[in-house]
Amino acid sequence: MSIDYTALNDQPRLLLEATLKPLQGERFQATGFADLGAALYKLPDGTQKLLVESAQSVANRLEMAIWDEANDDLIEGLKGLPFVRIDCGRLGRTTTIQEFHRLNSPYLWKGDDNEAATKFRRAFCDKVGISVPKSKKKSNNTSSEGAKGVLNRKQLTDAIFWFDPCCLIHGVFLEKLDGRLRVTRALSGFIEATNVLPAESGGTKVDHVLPSPKTMGLNADEGFGNVPFHRTEFVAECITVYFNLDLALIHSYGLPECAERLLISISLLKVQRFLELDLRLRAACDLQVSGDVIVKRPAGFILPTTDQCMRECQNQIRECLENRYFCHDVTTTEFRQKTKDMKISVIDIQTNPTISEERKGDKLLTWNERKKEITIKAKLIEEIGIGEIGEVLGAELYPDNSDAQERFVLIVEKVMTQSEDENSSTEEGV
Repeated sequence: MSIDYTALNDQPRLLLEATLKPLQGERFQATGFADLGAALYKLPDGTQKLLVESAQSVANRLEMAIWDEANDDLIEGLKGLPFVRIDCGRLGRTTTIQEFHRLNSPYLWKGDDNEAATKFRRAFCDKVGISVPKSKKKSNNTSSEGAKGVLNRKQLTDAIFWFDPCCLIHGVFLEKLDGRLRVTRALSGFIEATNVLPAESGGTKVDHVLPSPKTMGLNADEGFGNVPFHRTEFVAECITVYFNLDLALIHSYGLPECAERLLISISLLKVQRFLELDLRLRAACDLQVSGDVIVKRPAGFILPTTDQCMRECQNQIRECLENRYFCHDVTTTEFRQKTKDMKISVIDIQTNPTISEERKGDKLLTWNERKKEITIKAKLIEEIGIGEIGEVLGAELYPDNSDAQERFVLIVEKVMTQSEDENSSTEEGV
């Protein structure tokens, strides 16, 4: 056996840590936060510390440690592990492994009803034992629609494991279904530096064409001119990465033995691949492991190698498939948002549009002379494509008038942006 699971029985945590150092030189760039900058702090004894990588960021990197970006799929050795793939039509495709809210992705629960989406929503909710949430058209608040009676948490974790086991590793809050459907993160990590000092430097963005843009009425806000900048990096006595696998939480799921072992082996595989392949955290923060990964708890546990973890994952995936503990294939669903009619005010365009007889006949595009407003029907938007609607209709409505065409494109883009902002506000309950 490549992983000594018996050493992890009755243990609440598996704690790992490793010393890191810059791959080249001594300087490194820390993570930055809006309106805060680098997270510098002091211990009670005065030791200067720095948060190099937050728990949130490390979680994202651990999630992607088993994803093959080039092939848009799991790495070859983990084929058979279930997840949900979402076809978003013209917007592309995404998955619950890539989505920041995993199985709580809005692309699973907020789109218009369609056969694939309805099938997935019904199947998931049936396994959880709750009712399917109503369409947002009928209710903007779906967080309590499935909340009836005592929640069966065993049923919840079984359902999550069936569709995407990694959600039980990285956590998920299914607030779009029921405010109680929450599973906390089992695997977490962060990187800290000790006894840090700043390394100040700077540079200049050089404009070889127009070093002094003010002479032509332009400025740096538009990207012109030479722009000096300041840069703060750090040096440290020690950089340490920490990992915490909540074994008590995994044991509490009550999963079959092979399923529980799968969660542990995938977690360890993620840690090993992150340390081996993904320690270039930023352009100026390229790190490497210095020494061995240390097991702090439980005593005596030997951390398996990447290859050993991979073989163990494959064995447990095979057993879970044979016993039908999770999906035998990737679940595919669709996100579709119904296209709405678009009203375009062209009062700022001095020239009236030219409406062809064909357009007047099919009534997919109408012109209101009094309001100076063009109405584009949803069917026409779908036929042309939302990304092309401005340029295509601009050329049609304002032939031989490039200025009017450009203005029309900008107006259409502004209308679409406002519409997206309104939809976002509705989604978040603002």
